[in-house]
Amino acid sequence: MPAQYVIGIDLGTTNCVLASAPLNGNAAEITLLDIPQLVAENTVESRAALPSFLYLTSQTEREQQVFAAPFRSDLDVAVGVVAAARSAEMPEQTISAAKSWLSHSGVDRTKPILPWQSSQTEMQMSPVEASQRLLQHLIDAWQQQHPDCNFTEQSVVLTVPASFDPVARELTAKAAAGAGFPADFVLLEEPQAAAYAWLLSAGDDWRKTLQPGEQILICDIGGGTTDLTLLEASDDDGDLTLNRVAVGNHLLVGGDNMDLALAHHCANLFAEQGVNLDPWQTVSLWHSCRSAKERLLGQDGPETCSIAVPGRSSRLIGGMVSVDVDRTAATQLLLEGFFPVVDAEATPVRNPRSGFRELGLPWEQDTGITRHLAAFLQASASTVRHVLFNGGVFRSEVLQQRLLEQLQKWTPETPPQPVQPQTDLDSAVARGACFYAWTRSNNGIRIRGGAPRSYYVGIETSGLAVPGMARPLKALCVVPHGMEEGTQIDVPSTGIGLIVGETTQFRFFSSAVRTQDTPGQILPRWSAEEIGETNSLQAKLNAQEDSDDGWIPVEFRSVITELGVFELWCVCPNTDRSWKLEFSIREVDS
Repeated sequence: MPAQYVIGIDLGTTNCVLASAPLNGNAAEITLLDIPQLVAENTVESRAALPSFLYLTSQTEREQQVFAAPFRSDLDVAVGVVAAARSAEMPEQTISAAKSWLSHSGVDRTKPILPWQSSQTEMQMSPVEASQRLLQHLIDAWQQQHPDCNFTEQSVVLTVPASFDPVARELTAKAAAGAGFPADFVLLEEPQAAAYAWLLSAGDDWRKTLQPGEQILICDIGGGTTDLTLLEASDDDGDLTLNRVAVGNHLLVGGDNMDLALAHHCANLFAEQGVNLDPWQTVSLWHSCRSAKERLLGQDGPETCSIAVPGRSSRLIGGMVSVDVDRTAATQLLLEGFFPVVDAEATPVRNPRSGFRELGLPWEQDTGITRHLAAFLQASASTVRHVLFNGGVFRSEVLQQRLLEQLQKWTPETPPQPVQPQTDLDSAVARGACFYAWTRSNNGIRIRGGAPRSYYVGIETSGLAVPGMARPLKALCVVPHGMEEGTQIDVPSTGIGLIVGETTQFRFFSSAVRTQDTPGQILPRWSAEEIGETNSLQAKLNAQEDSDDGWIPVEFRSVITELGVFELWCVCPNTDRSWKLEFSIREVDS
């Protein structure tokens, strides 16, 4: 049966949202799915968002069935509001920020490692499984309310951070496939989804807002990541179009960091009362500070907010200890820690690091988002005229205003202005993803982009071997910045041999700043600020009888499929032999 609906899903670090609309209807008919979920023991209510938390139930709770899921017979996991509430009380049994863990290459993201550092290892699950459980809950909610419209037959778009690396995207796709997504679902960058939400709400008025050559900065700060994207308006034979011209690096800094900063502040307040929190209480405090931050930074927030954690001393077991946090002090702490006023030439601060560190999420060393933003604008040589705020952090008008003032300070002669604000920052990404799905099917407006980075393959140099030293690498550009989906390029190259018949490692690199490199260009050296290594690929390619010592001379052909998958073909000249290496670089589906 053909698709009847377009569906957009925001798999958020803090909340998940599903938006849908009739495929053949009006885009303005987009609605949010009411998601049934446990809000307390044996209590189910519907909410517009599903908190991205999973509570791993105890044996007793499973026997008593106090957390029976609203759709299926699962008793081992409670998802949503009740799990978020339990995160402060039972942090060792609560999984949060699974999405951030999907992007952490320093751990095996397919192994049961969450909750991180939990002593109850028998209850842990992988970031992929945790993400799959959240998506399964959304699908179950959809199916319950649309029993005659199978989810697998609809046109579905799932969003990911623009800064997700290829493996994080593939793992997200794996979680989606395991949850029951249709085979042809599409991944879309979250900042672009936010832009589509703005286009939907602005209608044709967006063409009055932007002039050809003007750029709009999408600053998307969610619970776990900061995504920076630049769009530019251009004149296409009299028609104004939008092109994505730059994407920032992966920045693991966001609302979770702010919650932790507030938690440290509160821990000092507890210490002043003679209460020294243990590690368990500290994790609980972090979760408690999430809702406190939102209340304090709200437009009509209280002057003080009480934050409590479970007591752990003999006289407090079963009780709570609390402190009062001042609104002014909390606001100042977060403004100076995350949105400091800096010069336009500022760069992130790199502090000396210890030789040993505890494994965990690789948070940014410098939490100053304004310094990261300054570096991004310097690298892209851009002058921003408009700003689109997105992400839960910007529910606070105080934080929006600080970032806008910083941008205006950098370019006082042409101060950037905010575009029409999103009506609901919590649902903008899901709505935008849904509108993108609709516009794909109805030939509506599209944001153009192509590959947001230049991509390279590592070529080992020949020459005399030196004991104990690996041969140096050269980087061969195989995908230029902006290469469109559905195109291919024969990469000029000579004297390159491909190892066949044995398992070997293929190393790939990318750059968001070297936008002028061309296919076949060889870089003998580069700086870490210019080019970073992406995830390598191990493969064993079939050998032929006439291969000499396992080497075959090859030339490269780069193909980016319509689905945004990068295929590097290794072609043996003057023969019909070729080998394909698949490496997903989908940064945008345009």
